[in-house]
Amino acid sequence: MLLKTLNLENILPFLLYQENNNESCIVVSRKNLLICLSILKKHIGLQYKILTCISGVDLLVKDYRFLVAYELLSLVFNSRLRVKIFLDEYMPVPSIIGIFKNADWWEREIWDLFGIFFENHSDLRRILNDYNFEGHPMRKDFPLTGFIEIYYNHNTKSISYEKVQLTQKSKAFI
Repeated sequence: MLLKTLNLENILPFLLYQENNNESCIVVSRKNLLICLSILKKHIGLQYKILTCISGVDLLVKDYRFLVAYELLSLVFNSRLRVKIFLDEYMPVPSIIGIFKNADWWEREIWDLFGIFFENHSDLRRILNDYNFEGHPMRKDFPLTGFIEIYYNHNTKSISYEKVQLTQKSKAFI
């Protein structure tokens, strides 16, 4: 792969490098995310100029609650790279909109669904759920029924909101 030919340790401040089934992945710390992505985009030997996806994962483990994965593509070298960062529930992630403009809506989606906060994001608001929606539905501890039931009331000819009465106490997975 492309990353094997370069002496990557001298170029990037990463924590771990993995390669499985021709897929390259690096794990970086949260504080080094911006510099790593800038180097990956601008380095003449790498040229990962396209951000194809940002994904959030709820791991629900004690040390790190969330994983955020950035998928990068280098058209010049026909290479893909996944950059991962691990976070606890209260760590903000630096927004990468200054490096990749198309990260805007993906960061909003991850905040909306997982509650992962992106610091220095200019427009961090809900993108898929209602603005008055409570909670983040892709978290593993989010109740399957939600907190509020929305339905059309035929008697009043309007939309009604009611709090859901949970019959079972929510489980703590940690």
